[in-house]
Amino acid sequence: MSHKKAGGSTQNGRDSVAKRLGVKLFAGQVVRPGGIIIRQRGTEYFPGHNTGMGRDHTIYSLVDGKVKFVEKALKKYDNRVFKDTIVNVEPVGVK
Repeated sequence: MSHKKAGGSTQNGRDSVAKRLGVKLFAGQVVRPGGIIIRQRGTEYFPGHNTGMGRDHTIYSLVDGKVKFVEKALKKYDNRVFKDTIVNVEPVGVK
C-alpha cells in the first residue's frame, strides 16, 4: 500500500519555438538576389528600390547590391507625421 499521495498534474510546462525574426542584413552589407534582409510580423519596415515583400512581410533583395536604410517622414490623412523606415538595395557593378 502506498504511503505517499500521488503527484498532481499541471497544465504548464510548454513554450513556443522562437521565430527568428529581425534584421538579417544591416546597412552596407552585400546581398544577393533573393537574399532575406528582414523577417518581420507586419510592416515595421517597408520595401523600397530593388526589394520585394513576401506574403509573410519578409523583405528580400531583387538584385545584387548593398543594403541601405532610409527614414522617410510620411504625413497621414489627419496631418500626423510618422517616420517610416524604407529598405533599399543599391546595385553594384558586375565584377
